[in-house]
Amino acid sequence: MSNAHCAAAVFVTLVAVAVNAFADDSAASRSNMFSSDIPITECLVINRVGRFGRVPVHTDAIEAEIVAGTWSPPKDGDSVTLPDGSTQTWEKLEADEKGWLRSSAFRGGYAYASVESETERIMLLHASGQSVVYVNGEPRAGDPYSTGRVRLPVRLKAGRNDLLFHVSRGQLKATLVQPESLVSFNTSDLTLPDFLVDEKADFAGAIIVTNTTDEMLTTAGIETVGDGLTTTFVSLPSIPPMSFRKVAFRLLGDAPQATGDREVELRLYTDGERRESPADTAKIKIRIRKPPESYKRTFISNIDGSVQYYAVKPAWPPPTGVVAPALFLSLHGAGVEATGQVDAYNNKSWGHIVAPTNRRHYGFDWEDWGRLDTIEVLRHAQRTLKSDPQRTYLTGHSMGGHGAWHVGVTFPDQFAAIGPSAGWISFWSYANARRDESGSPVRSLLQRAATPSDTLALSRNFLHHGVYILHGEKDDNVPVEQARKMYEHLSGFHRDFDKHEQPGAGHWWGSSDEPGAECVDWPAMFDFFARHYIPTRASVRRINFTTANPGISASSHWLSINAQLRHSAASTVKILYDPGLRRFTGTTDNVARLTLDVRHLPAGVDSITVTLDDQQIENISLFTSRARRANPKARLPRVELALEDRKWKTTRFSRSDKGPHRYGPFKQAFRNRMSFVYATHGTPQENAWARAKARFDAETFWYRGNGSVEVLSDLDFDSESDPHANVILYGNADINPAFWSLLRHSPVQVRGGSVAIGERKVEGDDLACLFIYPRFDSDFAAVGVVSGTGVKGMRLTDRLPYFVSGVAYPDCTVIGPDVLTDGNEGVRAAGYFGIDWTVENGEFAWRDDAD
Repeated sequence: MSNAHCAAAVFVTLVAVAVNAFADDSAASRSNMFSSDIPITECLVINRVGRFGRVPVHTDAIEAEIVAGTWSPPKDGDSVTLPDGSTQTWEKLEADEKGWLRSSAFRGGYAYASVESETERIMLLHASGQSVVYVNGEPRAGDPYSTGRVRLPVRLKAGRNDLLFHVSRGQLKATLVQPESLVSFNTSDLTLPDFLVDEKADFAGAIIVTNTTDEMLTTAGIETVGDGLTTTFVSLPSIPPMSFRKVAFRLLGDAPQATGDREVELRLYTDGERRESPADTAKIKIRIRKPPESYKRTFISNIDGSVQYYAVKPAWPPPTGVVAPALFLSLHGAGVEATGQVDAYNNKSWGHIVAPTNRRHYGFDWEDWGRLDTIEVLRHAQRTLKSDPQRTYLTGHSMGGHGAWHVGVTFPDQFAAIGPSAGWISFWSYANARRDESGSPVRSLLQRAATPSDTLALSRNFLHHGVYILHGEKDDNVPVEQARKMYEHLSGFHRDFDKHEQPGAGHWWGSSDEPGAECVDWPAMFDFFARHYIPTRASVRRINFTTANPGISASSHWLSINAQLRHSAASTVKILYDPGLRRFTGTTDNVARLTLDVRHLPAGVDSITVTLDDQQIENISLFTSRARRANPKARLPRVELALEDRKWKTTRFSRSDKGPHRYGPFKQAFRNRMSFVYATHGTPQENAWARAKARFDAETFWYRGNGSVEVLSDLDFDSESDPHANVILYGNADINPAFWSLLRHSPVQVRGGSVAIGERKVEGDDLACLFIYPRFDSDFAAVGVVSGTGVKGMRLTDRLPYFVSGVAYPDCTVIGPDVLTDGNEGVRAAGYFGIDWTVENGEFAWRDDAD
């Protein structure tokens, strides 16, 4: 019997025993299994002991002790020495009458609480306000926005238990709660669709399932029952021990005939298809909507297989005739749900308003996975709403206004016009992100990874579409200077833009008695939209396109930038097509490879001439052979060009090389239905770290990105089960066998005591390493590595903020523990692989060289 089947059999037995125990409702039985809730009403607090921000590395004196293994529980009056030599002192703090711990120290400081337990037992930690919490030394997901959704299964050992919270937003509330069953629903975070009157229902929903056992839950499923619904059963993906996962269920039924709510029961089974007795049940309500009311749609994301939703304000009255409706993509502000965003608009007769979620109401500032969510929603909505592809528009408010700037500049040919409202430009202009001006080669490469966030560096892409800037003159949240700066910047090169400042208006405003909030539903902006269309490929003659990373955004109309000379630096092509001469003429900057899509050229065109950077390539045949020249369908769909030895040549690109399908840097590994695979072949400490870190990352991605990630051990990982999915490996080549199966050809090898990068080696047992590399068995899947040369180096990765928007890492980064005291000075190496994924053809910098 395989390891997975053994675990499944053990789990079924374990849960069966537990269910029987819970069925005994005697007080004695219940008290033997669980104890009462434990609120955290007092603690020790300390002011911040380092420097944080939207940066890839930070300083922190307490984290430095945790990494080194020297941290011990503090006492009242104990002091901590900061990296600059100053000290901070631990002090007592008591909760207020509502149970909240509030302190000025909680602007980047810590709280410590000890909990005594007579016996070992399992509890659920309900905590709000923390960025991260260490439970007996293991990091667990935070709830910095105080949503109240985070309920962590934790094991209390007999005796003292240590809870260490890092808090950045001023307040903390925590209670240890007895679980009501070993496997249960958590209804605090549902993702649900709406049903529409007269429309057959077939949608996905999602709910959290919590597993408080020591076994991987592999035999669970959810049955959906309700009036008007077809009873369905969905087998669940695996759920890690002592953790949770947000999982999908199916809603299938007849078309409802009335509005209101439809009650649905979910039944959770742990015995597979047998379904003898549910481990838990939950009642949910599905809204039934009718036109012209707004409604929610769900879909399965290709990022991680999770269920996501978007909201729609349908065109009303419905467009008639042969003209397809327009689509207005509207991005919400921080803390706003997609449903609230569309309800701020009045229905438009000529188009649908669609609001993505950014994966969460805070999410990723519409960057990183928020940017991916935007494009996933756009494609899903265009397909299901059958909108006019030439009339797609982008707008948004506040954080969503920044999203309109960012998504509009990143994917410029996808929108006819954009309309940022109260939008900030970039993290550097608004969110106090810091640029490193030291000139250090290592720091320069580290900083370059964030170029996709630099709106101004890509701003020539706004030439693709019209721009309407909207802002309140007295905005006290996003200063109007952000709009004025962009207006001034566009004035230097753009000729199709407009701006309106509402006199005396703040951040959210509206004075008209018409439905809709004018700060988003501004009539003049929609009039501006109505005058703009996305041109067809055949009608586009001139393209001026810039990308920061072909793996994020590679194409504009018929042009694609496939690879760069300097990775993650802005790359630009300015090119003109002369149809009468069948000639493409252009200039490039930081471009190594590009593609011309020629499918839109007339059927009679059998060859073209290309002139790039004053180098002419004549009579490029568009046919594969003379024999097929008479058949227009045999014409090549694209012409691929590469810069080799400073000369442009036609070529054929290899899928094994870098390209839009797989490029880097590191964070690009967290997509393509990735799974997290942790090591089990190391020391007990190393194995415990790998398991806890994979769980922590899965929990964090759920919190920040409404995610659902497969977490499994290297024993259960089968590289042949899905060779097209990305994998994140935790551990190093000595302790995680999946390294050999996936990365046997990688020029970066992390082992106990050293990191080898090509011909160079960095030695030490306290080094952390992050890198991305192709799966050797796939043309497009990638492997991300979260690794260390020993337990200290592994712990050093615990709080690297790679799920925070605006924070980026190169293809490969090696970090020493001195980052926690010296910041960027502790980065030992950073770099980008070459187009062929080699070190020798890439760009790497080493701290020792700077010394």
